[in-house]
Amino acid sequence: MKDTLRTRQEVQTKNCWDLTPLFSSQKDWETLYKKLESRIQEYEQFRDQIHGSFETFKNCLDFDHEMARNLEKIYTYAHLKNDEDKTNAAADDLFQRAVNLYTRMSDAASFIIPQIQAIPKKTMDLFLTNKSISDYHFYLEKIIRNIPHTRNAEVEQVIAMAGESLGASRQIFGQLDNADLDFGNIIDPQETSRPLSHGNFTLLLSDTNRDFRRKVFAQYYGVYESHKHTIAATLSSSVKKDLFVARVKQFNESRQAALFKDNVEILVYDNLISRVNENLRPLHAYLDFRKKVLNLGELHIYDTYVPLMGDVKFHMDYEEAVTTCIAALAPLGEDYCKTLEQGMRQGWVDRYENKGKRSGAYSSGCYDSPPYILMNYEEKSINSLFTLIHEAGHSMHSYYSKKHQPYASHDYTIFVAEVASTLNENLLGQYLLKKYEDDPIMKAYVLNREIENIRATFFRQTMFAEFEKCIHELAAQNKALTLETLTGEYKKLLERYFGDHMVIDEALCLECLRIPHFYSSFYVYKYATGISAALAIAKRIQTLGQTAVDDYLAFLKLGGSMFPIDQLKTAGVDMSAAEPIMETINYFKHQINTLDTLWNTHLKP
Repeated sequence: MKDTLRTRQEVQTKNCWDLTPLFSSQKDWETLYKKLESRIQEYEQFRDQIHGSFETFKNCLDFDHEMARNLEKIYTYAHLKNDEDKTNAAADDLFQRAVNLYTRMSDAASFIIPQIQAIPKKTMDLFLTNKSISDYHFYLEKIIRNIPHTRNAEVEQVIAMAGESLGASRQIFGQLDNADLDFGNIIDPQETSRPLSHGNFTLLLSDTNRDFRRKVFAQYYGVYESHKHTIAATLSSSVKKDLFVARVKQFNESRQAALFKDNVEILVYDNLISRVNENLRPLHAYLDFRKKVLNLGELHIYDTYVPLMGDVKFHMDYEEAVTTCIAALAPLGEDYCKTLEQGMRQGWVDRYENKGKRSGAYSSGCYDSPPYILMNYEEKSINSLFTLIHEAGHSMHSYYSKKHQPYASHDYTIFVAEVASTLNENLLGQYLLKKYEDDPIMKAYVLNREIENIRATFFRQTMFAEFEKCIHELAAQNKALTLETLTGEYKKLLERYFGDHMVIDEALCLECLRIPHFYSSFYVYKYATGISAALAIAKRIQTLGQTAVDDYLAFLKLGGSMFPIDQLKTAGVDMSAAEPIMETINYFKHQINTLDTLWNTHLKP
């Protein structure tokens, strides 16, 4: 028997996202594309003019934001079509054209920010008193704040012109990882030939047959072994690109440049890493517990995905998953749940894996589209259920943001985005634990999954964040980022985070080469801070009820109208302090102790 992936054409329409709210046809996309292309030259009417009068200043802001809003429609449609099937040449053409248009528009508009920053303070203060530009206040505040890191118009134009080339490393890795790497098929314990892919890698690693898990791990990483030099060069190039842009923008290093945008202090990043490194004992205790339950002499990474309750067979089709998500999110209110359910059932979600489809999952959209969700949903994986509710958190954040904020301030940062998604995951965990309160096996299964989620989202992402800090610092010191350097530094972290509690297979050192988020530098730490904030908000909802829910919904409605640390204070959480990090570690420890007690009381053979 052979199980093969469906082509895109074989996927039923009901299982695909509905892109018609963006464009009813590709012809409409082409029409808007040509319109934008023809209007690029209109930027010139504002060059060296925006300081002259308030009317010209406002007209420039309005024109630029109108162009940007339409460009987002063009880009969103193109990247969603491209992600449906990376082997589709026509979709790739749309995407490349959208990227090219973005670069040309960025080039044409590159003078605007430097010239806004050159407006005398007295003039700008006077402009800001006019209520007709109140929607632009935070946008302008951020521009003014960036004055020390904005070059003259000529330099900014060169940076904009280089945008497409500077993004090459990420684009090359994406094409290689999603379109060209072939992981082949693998024979499972039932003698069925199954495709091995990004989408089902962790599912296959959850199989109870250890020899099969080992084989899956070896075959998957064997493909990266065959391409390790190329991918190492691509990652190295991406890191050097970040350093180049940071230095051009007059930052001391890449991390400072990345955190400056969100007004996040370096201390927040360093506190996360130091607190986790000082408190690895609960992680080690969990690894030891896992080894004990599985009755293993030694633990390998491919032993960390298999459910500890091996006789539990999870199966939930997509429609039931939606019903479960809505029930779990009931504490957030009827309006929240009604909107989400309608979207999840009627066109927001591209549900299942197909040949060439982008791996993983995400929520994406623009101001004029639904908040779409890309999934590779697996009915036999509880991870897919959690992933679905995770991405739903992003989408509802986008929904509330667009509903309550003008275009200029609707776009929230990733720092706060991960709060909405991980809060949803926590509410799902609470719901399932109550549902299975009298079923010790299923309760242990859900506890295990929640513990694994914290391990992956908090501890693992912090390790990734430390790796990023390390390799960017090496680049700043003019050290070569060779394959040996990258994998060597990663191995040191693996040994420190897992100690003697897990065997570090040599192939696992290649893991640093397969993480797409490393091409969006200093992104992954936000998963760890996000889950910490989410757990703190969940605790507030449990203890304060509707007051905490109202605070949380008010936070979602802020969009991008404040800096993220300030936004979270609206939700009742201070991420500039160490308390949320320590509370997450203590919660992780508590859940492990609960699982250990449950095991010893009801489940131990």
